[in-house]
Amino acid sequence: MNQSRPRRSALYLPGSNPRAIEKARTLPCDVVILDLEDSVAPEAKEDARGLACEAVRAGGFGPREVVIRVNGLDTPWAEADLQAAVAAGPDAVLLPKLASAQDVASLAAAAGGRTRLWGMIETCQAILRLDALGQASRERGVAVWVIGANDLVKEMRCRPGVERAPLAPALSLAVMAARANGIAILDGVYNDIPDLEGLSRECEQGMRLGFDGKSLIHPSHLETANRVFAPAPEEVAWARTVVAAYRQAENAGKGVIKVDGRMVERLHLAQAERLIAVAEAIAAHAS
Repeated sequence: MNQSRPRRSALYLPGSNPRAIEKARTLPCDVVILDLEDSVAPEAKEDARGLACEAVRAGGFGPREVVIRVNGLDTPWAEADLQAAVAAGPDAVLLPKLASAQDVASLAAAAGGRTRLWGMIETCQAILRLDALGQASRERGVAVWVIGANDLVKEMRCRPGVERAPLAPALSLAVMAARANGIAILDGVYNDIPDLEGLSRECEQGMRLGFDGKSLIHPSHLETANRVFAPAPEEVAWARTVVAAYRQAENAGKGVIKVDGRMVERLHLAQAERLIAVAEAIAAHAS
């Protein structure tokens, strides 16, 4: 998996809405998720499947990753969704409600290795099985996890509040499990569409927790997510300073060096190189 690929903003769009899908081809999001699940009414499921798959085949999304979220294993649409989505050839298929290693294995087998897989972490079972889910995801080629906070809140019967305190342990553990298995991970959506201040606060929290980006439900949220989850200019400048210091002949082979009065280890060098790669990838997407 490309660890430096920007996934600051992943915008959900109903697969049943062709006008929204067309608009997505021009929006400044890193990822477009064409949804066949929560945002589509039961009577519209089959039409949405056809529209989403046709949009993928038509292309025109530029540098954006295009993902189709299918319906869950416990629904009557799952098998047809997965077959059609895989055949359409998106960048990935997003699998909802992963709850066990067996879920991962079953869905990966059904996909037959023909597409990259992403997975939703959105149940209490999933949180309690993160280690096994992470290992199964790594082995079966699940490249990205997406937090489904609304479903998790529903199952927990909690009241997240401004700081999402009841969710904090689950969010942190999910990030740890993802990192332990080389999986990218995106934070859940922010529901209050006009509250951009609250969105910014939640994006900042997600960034501090270690998420790569945020899933979103409205185009007005793109600017905030893109800004918060992009490396800050001062971070990029410091990263370049660290890389330059390690390239100096006198520092060759050293584990620990001093840079501008600060102790820097080789682990910081690896962090700096990744941060620079992300910043450069974002710049390339924007050009």
